[in-house]
Amino acid sequence: MASGHVRAFISIVMLLCKEYTVTSLELLELRVPTHVPLGTRPSLSCRWRLSPTDILYSVKWYKDGKEFFRHVPRDVEPRRKFLLPGVDVEQSTPNASNVTLYPAVLETGGRYRCEVSGERPLFPTVSDHADMIVVALPSTGPVITGSRLRYQIGDRVQVNCTSGRSRPATRLSWYINGEPAPLSSVLEPELYKHEDGLETTSLVLDFKAKPKHFRKGDLKLKCLATIATVYWRSNEESVQGERSKGYSRSKESLEGASRADRVQAASKSGYRGHNMPPLPVILLLALVLHFPTRFYKM
Repeated sequence: MASGHVRAFISIVMLLCKEYTVTSLELLELRVPTHVPLGTRPSLSCRWRLSPTDILYSVKWYKDGKEFFRHVPRDVEPRRKFLLPGVDVEQSTPNASNVTLYPAVLETGGRYRCEVSGERPLFPTVSDHADMIVVALPSTGPVITGSRLRYQIGDRVQVNCTSGRSRPATRLSWYINGEPAPLSSVLEPELYKHEDGLETTSLVLDFKAKPKHFRKGDLKLKCLATIATVYWRSNEESVQGERSKGYSRSKESLEGASRADRVQAASKSGYRGHNMPPLPVILLLALVLHFPTRFYKM
């Protein structure tokens, strides 16, 4: 019986502790920028809520599991910084709910965690984490190579797009005349990692030129380079279509003449079909018949 009472008492205590922990301290929001351009100052935010009877014990910030900043209100030194490669707090709010880091370097990227604890006797603790990626933006836009000045129907169009050096790798996309290129025309992207940690992406577009590609005249090829929501640049080339003779004639017959032009052309072809003499010859004969004596004297 005694052991049963002990187990029941422990269960009640654990239940009460769990309820106290949930209701007394609650982490409301953690804000960590997902993508941070190289050289900018990232700002981190952590919001929590204490019950009226609770007291804040500490706020701690971690990166990849290692503490880099601590705020303990009752300590002699309430705020302390800890050395960590790529992470250094430039300024913070009095309760450390917001911290701003020095300009980001590549090592600044990682997983950040905010941990908030209440006072004794239970020391309730809540925490949450989020990932940050430091982006090294390309210094140049995407470059298109391999295109020709002119293409004929049936020619193979094979062009390459290369991004500038970046981190993370730039995502490339091809467009033909403003429409996304079919997946069957795009090869697998190739990545090249440089010694400084930056990356270059190359993407090849390979397809056969068809009449539909020249409906509006020139063939327009565009390469779009993106990195999440912080980078968006494109490069476009316009090449001329050198159509085959049969194709040119068919296009002219369908689009080059109006209905009135076609009727006039048909009338002219009808006169030639009856072998009618040219108009100047007809006028000369009429003059001879009307003034015969003058022409005989001449």
